[in-house]
This record gives sequence, structure tokens and C-alpha cells, in this order.
Amino acid sequence: MSAVLEFLLPWDFSPLAFLFWAVSALLYVRGLRLTPLCERPGVARSVAFFVGGALAYLVLQTKFEYLSTHMFFLHALQQFAVHHLGPFLVALSWPQAVLARAVPLPPHVRSAFAAIGHHPIARALYHALQNRFIAPAMFTGLIVFWLLPGVHFDAMLSGKVYWWMNWSMLLDGLLFWFLALDPRSRAEGALLGYGARMAMVLVMMVPEMLVGIYIALSGRDLYEVYEVCGRAWAMSAQADQVLGGLILWVPVAMLDMVAFLVLLRLAMHASDNAGAHSNALRSSSSLP
Repeated sequence: MSAVLEFLLPWDFSPLAFLFWAVSALLYVRGLRLTPLCERPGVARSVAFFVGGALAYLVLQTKFEYLSTHMFFLHALQQFAVHHLGPFLVALSWPQAVLARAVPLPPHVRSAFAAIGHHPIARALYHALQNRFIAPAMFTGLIVFWLLPGVHFDAMLSGKVYWWMNWSMLLDGLLFWFLALDPRSRAEGALLGYGARMAMVLVMMVPEMLVGIYIALSGRDLYEVYEVCGRAWAMSAQADQVLGGLILWVPVAMLDMVAFLVLLRLAMHASDNAGAHSNALRSSSSLP
């Protein structure tokens, strides 16, 4: 038990990171308590929110973070949790309504924030970042950028660059998956329709897989920084790199397919509802 508790203690404590996750969790709990029973999200959605946040916290604020700087395959797991699985689960929970109820702000302050959000410049910037072409390009491009051997070398040896790497991956992951997994249809307020988002996920999967395949099958040591820092366990550079490449290849592709299936289910459900509504209108119009 003591070993587990020691592992869960931060390796390099970040007050900002701790507050980010602690405040998010507390606000969600408060929001659930303030949400009427008939409007509360299901247990699965709430679990997804907490598990997604816990995964990101685990790999960034425990001893796992130390290990990820000394083994490439653990770094790949860290980035998968921070950029893919953690944000995916948080977005899947769709927590905006719950969190909005929890924020204890006076009405005039809420109105001020709403005005900022609806400002033309803010809306234009948000729509640009959430564009069907820019969002997946940023999502994939950020992975490629931080895995470039020269950039990766600097990031692992500089605390400041390492901080920017992790937070940019986390925020970009949240932006992308909230766009992709929006449960609403285009008519209900989503920025993109289900078909556009399914195509976006499938197209994005190809370069992500190619990155993992290249790293796994490369015959040379791409990330010498782990030799400089020293590996946590006795493992050859090649084996470490192959494992890391496989993590960036297989789980990432599987998660993209899960996202595609989620969107397909949402699209079919929306189609069924539209059909039922249309039938109801026809039936009512045929009544005398």
C-alpha cells in the first residue's frame, strides 16, 4: 500500500495542474448535485468524465511522469492518455451543462462571459480552430511536431518545453474531441454534421497510423535522449522504440474507430428520430 501511495505522489508537483483537475472534479460533483434528477447524465457519462480526468492526472502528476522521461514507450502511453484517451472520455461525457450549473457566478458576471464568448473575434477564432480541416490537421500535426527527434530531444531536457508539450497536447485533445463527439446534430447546434465528423476521424487515422508504423519499424534509434537520460529498466533502444511505435499505432487507431462507431450510432439515432417525427406529422395531417 505504501508503494502505491508513493507512486501516486507527484514527481514534479504543479500547483496549476493540481488546481485544474481538483477544481474540475469539484465543480462536476457540485453540478450533479444542482442538476434535477430527470436531467442528470447517466452513470456511464459521469464515470467517463472522472476516468478521463484521472488518466490525464495519473500520467502527468505521479511517478509515472518520471518514468515516462526515461522510457520512450511509457512516454507514448503518456501522450496517448493526455492527447487521446483522457480528452476522448471527458468529451464523451459531454459535461458542459453540469459544469455550467456548478459555477457560482453572479448573473452580471455570467452575462459578461457570455458577451465575450459571442464577440465576433472570439467566435471567428473558435470557428477557425474548429474547422473540419484545421482541427484534424492540428490534432495530427501536434503529434508529429512533438515526436520530431530534434524537438523531442529539447522537450525532454527542458522543463519549460516539456510543460508546453504536455499542456498543448491536453488542450488540443479536448478541443478536437469536443468537436468530434458532439452528440448534437448540425440542426441542433453542432458545428459539423455527423457525416463530416465521421469522415474527419477516418481521414485523420491514416497519418496517425503512419507515424506509429514509421517509429516502430525504423531501424535506427530516433530518440537518443533516452540514452542520455538513462532508461528506467534494462531494455534496448530498439525494443523501447518498437513498443512506443506500436502504442502510437494500434491503440490510437482503435480509439479512432471507436469514435467513428460512436458517431455512426448518433447519426442512426438521429435518423430514427427524424423518421419517427416525420411519420407522426403525416399521421396527424391525415386525421379528419
